[in-house]
Amino acid sequence: MNRPRLLLTRPLNNPRGFSLIEIIVVMVIIGILASLVGPKLFGHVDSARQQDAQAQIELFGQALDLYRLEKHKYPTTDEGLEAIRPYLKKSIPKDPWGNDYAYRSPGEHGDYDLLSYGADNAEGGEGNDQDIVSWENFEKSSTE
Repeated sequence: MNRPRLLLTRPLNNPRGFSLIEIIVVMVIIGILASLVGPKLFGHVDSARQQDAQAQIELFGQALDLYRLEKHKYPTTDEGLEAIRPYLKKSIPKDPWGNDYAYRSPGEHGDYDLLSYGADNAEGGEGNDQDIVSWENFEKSSTE
């Protein structure tokens, strides 16, 4: 006995994908969200770099203190940060903007001065260009 076969077919009025208008609407919504959220997220990148520089300077300070305990003096300006290389787990990194840290010993603000000149790699500055120094804690400027 032959049973009739049931044919499964899609109704003709059910589309298989999205229309061009639907895709454009979704893209516009995503664009609006990105324009609202993006600047807020990227505004924190500069602050994170500054905080990273402060943390690295503090770690260098600990290595400098270990050097002093062993050698009874801080490295001279000429010896630089390379003198503390044995006290670090890795090589001496550059600051978050890709520049070398500045080191002076004896320093103007203590036994040594250790600093990053910020994004502009020049002394002074505000905001993202603010210097990060070993003798003061980093504080975000009130304009951010």
